[in-house]
Amino acid sequence: MSMFNYGFEDFEEFKDDSRLEDLAAHFEREGSDSYFDSDTLEEIASYYFEQGRFEESLRVVDRSLEMHPYSSDGWMRRGILLNNLGRHHEALEAYDEALGMNPTDIETLVNKGITLDSVDEPEKALLAYSYALNLDPNNDEALFNTGVTLERLNRIAEAVAVFEHCAERNPEHPEVWYELGFCYDRVGREQDSVASYDRHLDIDPYSHDAWYNRGIVLNRITRYREAIDSYDMALVISEEFASAHYNRGNALANLGELREAISSYKRVLEIEGKDAATCYNIALAFEELKLFESSIHYFEKAIEADETYAEAWYGLGCCYDAMERFEEALSYFNRAVVLSPETPDFWHAKADCAYNLGRLPEAANAYRTVVKVAPKNRDAWMDFAETLFESGAVEEALNAYKTALSLKPDCAQTYFHQAKALFALGQPEESIRSLKMAFRLDPAQLEEFPRAYPELFRDKDIRRMLDLDH
Repeated sequence: MSMFNYGFEDFEEFKDDSRLEDLAAHFEREGSDSYFDSDTLEEIASYYFEQGRFEESLRVVDRSLEMHPYSSDGWMRRGILLNNLGRHHEALEAYDEALGMNPTDIETLVNKGITLDSVDEPEKALLAYSYALNLDPNNDEALFNTGVTLERLNRIAEAVAVFEHCAERNPEHPEVWYELGFCYDRVGREQDSVASYDRHLDIDPYSHDAWYNRGIVLNRITRYREAIDSYDMALVISEEFASAHYNRGNALANLGELREAISSYKRVLEIEGKDAATCYNIALAFEELKLFESSIHYFEKAIEADETYAEAWYGLGCCYDAMERFEEALSYFNRAVVLSPETPDFWHAKADCAYNLGRLPEAANAYRTVVKVAPKNRDAWMDFAETLFESGAVEEALNAYKTALSLKPDCAQTYFHQAKALFALGQPEESIRSLKMAFRLDPAQLEEFPRAYPELFRDKDIRRMLDLDH
């Protein structure tokens, strides 16, 4: 939130740097031993303020208040300076002094509201802005800061209404379009958000934050190329803007331009040093390029930065699994499930890996966890059923097939595989019905039948019941 600096902007007509430097130097030399009239003190205070020398400016304002203790403007300026120095409660006391002398001063009410918001008193801040708006219903800064406080309170729809009114009143307001862009994004009005950032950039084309936020919204609505252009503009203005490099990498990755995405991510590491999320994204890009050794290197760097990064352990497992180094893969999947035991993908990967190693009990237990954590995962139920069947737990396998069918009743493959469990349990008629359903749903399963069920295929009675000889 910006400080509304009424009182320190009223002396531009006096601005003469060399003269002001001389006055300031004289004040510093002479201090309380020399006489300065109130106008001169105001000029010196303003000079210090514009240079960001708030302590010196406060000393001058205090000198002026010694001479004119009933100056409401002086007390307001004191409040502004104290706020900028982070001395918020003293600032509020100064504003109250000013309002005690001039209770209808809109500038002081607005600045008091800003400070109240800074000390996490948003409701009191809104009350101060409300007093100001009662005096001047169209005051731009009272409206704008009302919107900012509502935004901080997560009352986004109300903030939008206030910012829209502020924009109607003053379409050249330097910050209102930026805040509208942010709020529209929060309420899912992405197109309006982009348009608002565009309006802000018409006024302030060198706002790297606006270019960046615009890119974020464009990326979210899958306009990736435009998002990249927006990030590029942010980076022209602020070359070391790490977040822009990072999200530029994300947009490039979304377009499948993985090598350029990697370059953007590497710039983040150059700027910020070791960063787990950035190393992880580089690893993902290398993995997608099937450059597994490079991917492993960056997954390991992600883990060096954050050893609790479960996704990175999982990524390592996926790389070793793709390289058919299943023992190593399984060890990494084990780390992932310990760190994130409620993530079904991790358990599923562990189960598949254990299955590939022929460790059927371990695989079955892992699949059992998958379907417990994600009971609507039909593929997991199928894998679980197959593993149980191969382990000899045929009845439990049949129950798993039935659950898979309840989740997807028109799946020919499930009927096809369920048939073997039914046959093994001595239910040949049910097995035949299951096969017929599979062939009806997907005639291509007929081609698979001789390989999957060679004994049944050679049995004349079974072939007759399945109408295979017609």
